Amino acid sequence: MEFDLEYNSERPHLIIPEYGRHIQKLVNHCVALQDIEERNKMAKAIVDVMGNLQPHLRDVPDFKHKLWDQLFIMSDFRLDVESPYEKPEKEVLQAKPEPLAYPRASSKYKFYGRNIQTMIDTALTWEEGEAREALYYVIANHMKKCYLNWNKDTVEDQIIFNHLSELSNGKIDLTKKEESLSEVKDLMRKRKPTGNKPRQKKKK
Repeated sequence: MEFDLEYNSERPHLIIPEYGRHIQKLVNHCVALQDIEERNKMAKAIVDVMGNLQPHLRDVPDFKHKLWDQLFIMSDFRLDVESPYEKPEKEVLQAKPEPLAYPRASSKYKFYGRNIQTMIDTALTWEEGEAREALYYVIANHMKKCYLNWNKDTVEDQIIFNHLSELSNGKIDLTKKEESLSEVKDLMRKRKPTGNKPRQKKKK
Protein backbone atom coordinates (compact mmCIF):
# COMPACT_ATOMS: atom_id res chain seq x y z
CA MET A 1 0.00 0.00 0.00
CA GLU A 2 1.39 3.41 -0.98
CA PHE A 3 0.65 6.60 0.94
CA ASP A 4 0.63 10.00 -0.71
CA LEU A 5 2.36 12.01 2.05
CA GLU A 6 2.65 15.79 1.92
CA TYR A 7 5.59 17.40 3.71
CA ASN A 8 5.72 20.98 4.88
CA SER A 9 8.88 21.51 2.85
CA GLU A 10 6.88 20.74 -0.29
CA ARG A 11 3.96 23.01 0.60
CA PRO A 12 3.67 26.67 -0.40
CA HIS A 13 5.32 29.19 1.88
CA LEU A 14 3.12 30.69 4.61
CA ILE A 15 3.26 34.49 4.43
CA ILE A 16 1.98 34.94 8.02
CA PRO A 17 2.54 31.61 9.79
CA GLU A 18 0.63 32.70 12.91
CA TYR A 19 -2.69 32.09 11.17
CA GLY A 20 -1.83 28.60 9.97
CA ARG A 21 -2.14 26.85 6.64
CA HIS A 22 -5.94 26.56 6.64
CA ILE A 23 -6.42 30.33 6.75
CA GLN A 24 -3.87 30.70 3.95
CA LYS A 25 -5.84 28.22 1.84
CA LEU A 26 -9.04 30.17 2.50
CA VAL A 27 -7.32 33.35 1.37
CA ASN A 28 -6.06 31.67 -1.79
CA HIS A 29 -9.56 30.35 -2.49
CA CYS A 30 -11.01 33.83 -1.96
CA VAL A 31 -8.56 35.29 -4.48
CA ALA A 32 -9.64 32.69 -7.05
CA LEU A 33 -13.36 33.46 -6.77
CA GLN A 34 -14.76 35.07 -9.89
CA ASP A 35 -17.82 36.76 -8.39
CA ILE A 36 -17.03 40.04 -6.61
CA GLU A 37 -19.91 39.65 -4.15
CA GLU A 38 -18.72 36.18 -3.12
CA ARG A 39 -15.20 37.50 -2.67
CA ASN A 40 -16.40 40.37 -0.47
CA LYS A 41 -18.53 38.03 1.62
CA MET A 42 -15.74 35.51 2.07
CA ALA A 43 -13.15 38.18 2.81
CA LYS A 44 -15.26 39.53 5.69
CA ALA A 45 -15.72 36.00 7.02
CA ILE A 46 -11.97 35.36 6.90
CA VAL A 47 -11.30 38.60 8.79
CA ASP A 48 -13.77 37.50 11.50
CA VAL A 49 -12.01 34.15 11.84
CA MET A 50 -8.62 35.86 11.98
CA GLY A 51 -9.89 38.06 14.80
CA ASN A 52 -10.96 35.00 16.78
CA LEU A 53 -7.55 33.40 16.27
CA GLN A 54 -5.72 36.51 17.48
CA PRO A 55 -7.75 37.76 20.48
CA HIS A 56 -4.74 39.63 21.91
CA LEU A 57 -4.93 42.03 18.97
CA ARG A 58 -8.24 43.37 20.25
CA ASP A 59 -6.31 45.69 22.57
CA VAL A 60 -4.38 47.09 19.62
CA PRO A 61 -5.71 50.38 18.19
CA ASP A 62 -7.41 49.93 14.79
CA PHE A 63 -7.85 46.21 15.41
CA LYS A 64 -9.97 45.61 12.29
CA HIS A 65 -7.67 47.74 10.16
CA LYS A 66 -4.72 45.56 11.12
CA LEU A 67 -6.64 42.38 10.24
CA TRP A 68 -7.61 43.69 6.80
CA ASP A 69 -4.00 44.68 6.12
CA GLN A 70 -2.86 41.19 7.08
CA LEU A 71 -5.50 39.70 4.77
CA PHE A 72 -4.12 41.62 1.79
CA ILE A 73 -0.58 40.67 2.77
CA MET A 74 -1.46 36.97 2.88
CA SER A 75 -3.01 37.25 -0.56
CA ASP A 76 0.27 38.74 -1.83
CA PHE A 77 -1.79 41.87 -2.59
CA ARG A 78 -3.73 39.98 -5.30
CA LEU A 79 -7.08 40.09 -3.47
CA ASP A 80 -9.58 42.42 -5.14
CA VAL A 81 -12.34 43.16 -2.61
CA GLU A 82 -14.11 46.15 -1.12
CA SER A 83 -12.27 46.91 2.09
CA PRO A 84 -13.49 49.40 4.73
CA TYR A 85 -9.91 50.66 4.84
CA GLU A 86 -7.42 51.80 2.25
CA LYS A 87 -5.60 48.87 0.68
CA PRO A 88 -1.91 48.78 1.71
CA GLU A 89 0.68 49.16 -1.01
CA LYS A 90 3.17 46.35 -1.47
CA GLU A 91 6.00 48.68 -2.40
CA VAL A 92 5.53 50.73 0.79
CA LEU A 93 5.48 47.72 3.12
CA GLN A 94 8.46 46.06 1.48
CA ALA A 95 10.53 49.23 1.20
CA LYS A 96 13.84 49.00 3.05
CA PRO A 97 14.43 51.62 5.75
CA GLU A 98 17.10 54.20 5.12
CA PRO A 99 20.43 53.33 6.73
CA LEU A 100 21.18 55.06 10.01
CA ALA A 101 23.86 57.68 9.88
CA TYR A 102 26.61 56.88 12.33
CA PRO A 103 28.51 59.77 13.88
CA ARG A 104 31.68 60.31 11.92
CA ALA A 105 33.45 62.54 14.39
CA SER A 106 34.57 60.61 17.43
CA SER A 107 36.59 62.02 20.32
CA LYS A 108 39.96 60.49 21.01
CA TYR A 109 39.05 60.60 24.71
CA LYS A 110 36.48 57.84 24.52
CA PHE A 111 36.64 57.16 28.25
CA TYR A 112 34.67 60.37 28.87
CA GLY A 113 31.65 59.01 27.02
CA ARG A 114 29.68 60.37 24.10
CA ASN A 115 27.57 62.84 26.09
CA ILE A 116 30.47 64.89 27.43
CA GLN A 117 30.72 66.89 24.19
CA THR A 118 27.01 67.68 24.39
CA MET A 119 27.44 68.86 27.97
CA ILE A 120 30.32 71.13 26.95
CA ASP A 121 28.44 72.59 23.99
CA THR A 122 25.40 73.23 26.19
CA ALA A 123 27.48 74.94 28.87
CA LEU A 124 28.91 77.33 26.30
CA THR A 125 25.39 78.51 25.43
CA TRP A 126 24.70 79.62 29.00
CA GLU A 127 24.88 83.26 29.94
CA GLU A 128 28.21 84.29 31.43
CA GLY A 129 28.25 84.33 35.19
CA GLU A 130 28.64 82.19 38.29
CA ALA A 131 26.15 79.58 37.10
CA ARG A 132 28.11 78.86 33.92
CA GLU A 133 31.41 78.85 35.80
CA ALA A 134 29.96 76.35 38.30
CA LEU A 135 28.76 74.19 35.42
CA TYR A 136 32.29 74.10 34.04
CA TYR A 137 33.52 72.55 37.27
CA VAL A 138 30.62 70.11 37.35
CA ILE A 139 31.64 68.92 33.88
CA ALA A 140 35.30 68.79 34.90
CA ASN A 141 34.49 66.69 37.99
CA HIS A 142 32.42 64.37 35.84
CA MET A 143 35.33 64.02 33.43
CA LYS A 144 37.65 63.25 36.33
CA LYS A 145 35.32 60.55 37.58
CA CYS A 146 35.08 59.02 34.10
CA TYR A 147 38.87 59.12 33.83
CA LEU A 148 39.23 57.30 37.15
CA ASN A 149 36.71 54.70 36.08
CA TRP A 150 39.05 53.90 33.22
CA ASN A 151 41.15 51.75 35.56
CA LYS A 152 43.22 54.65 36.81
CA ASP A 153 44.27 55.12 40.42
CA THR A 154 44.71 58.87 40.28
CA VAL A 155 44.80 61.79 37.85
CA GLU A 156 46.02 65.34 38.16
CA ASP A 157 43.50 68.13 37.75
CA GLN A 158 45.75 69.74 35.16
CA ILE A 159 45.18 66.81 32.80
CA ILE A 160 41.42 67.17 33.11
CA PHE A 161 41.65 70.93 32.54
CA ASN A 162 43.76 70.39 29.42
CA HIS A 163 41.31 67.86 28.01
CA LEU A 164 38.37 70.15 28.76
CA SER A 165 40.09 73.02 27.01
CA GLU A 166 40.81 70.84 23.99
CA LEU A 167 37.27 69.49 23.76
CA SER A 168 35.84 73.02 23.97
CA ASN A 169 38.27 74.37 21.37
CA GLY A 170 39.94 76.55 23.99
CA LYS A 171 36.70 78.23 25.10
CA ILE A 172 36.78 76.67 28.58
CA ASP A 173 40.10 77.28 30.28
CA LEU A 174 40.32 76.33 33.94
CA THR A 175 44.09 75.93 33.97
CA LYS A 176 44.65 79.36 35.51
CA LYS A 177 41.96 79.00 38.14
CA GLU A 178 42.90 78.41 41.75
CA GLU A 179 39.94 76.17 42.49
CA SER A 180 40.65 72.43 42.52
CA LEU A 181 38.44 69.53 41.56
CA SER A 182 36.93 67.05 44.01
CA GLU A 183 39.16 64.53 45.71
CA VAL A 184 39.42 61.02 44.32
CA LYS A 185 37.95 59.50 47.47
CA ASP A 186 34.89 61.74 47.18
CA LEU A 187 34.31 61.04 43.49
CA MET A 188 34.65 57.28 43.84
CA ARG A 189 32.73 57.01 47.11
CA LYS A 190 30.05 54.35 46.92
CA ARG A 191 26.54 55.54 47.53
CA LYS A 192 24.67 54.04 50.41
CA PRO A 193 21.24 52.52 49.71
CA THR A 194 18.44 55.01 50.19
CA GLY A 195 15.80 52.48 51.19
CA ASN A 196 13.96 52.86 54.47
CA LYS A 197 15.56 51.01 57.32
CA PRO A 198 13.35 48.43 59.02
CA ARG A 199 12.09 49.60 62.34
CA GLN A 200 13.38 47.79 65.37
CA LYS A 201 10.80 46.25 67.60
CA LYS A 202 10.78 47.60 71.08
CA LYS A 203 11.46 45.11 73.79
CA LYS A 204 8.58 44.67 76.14
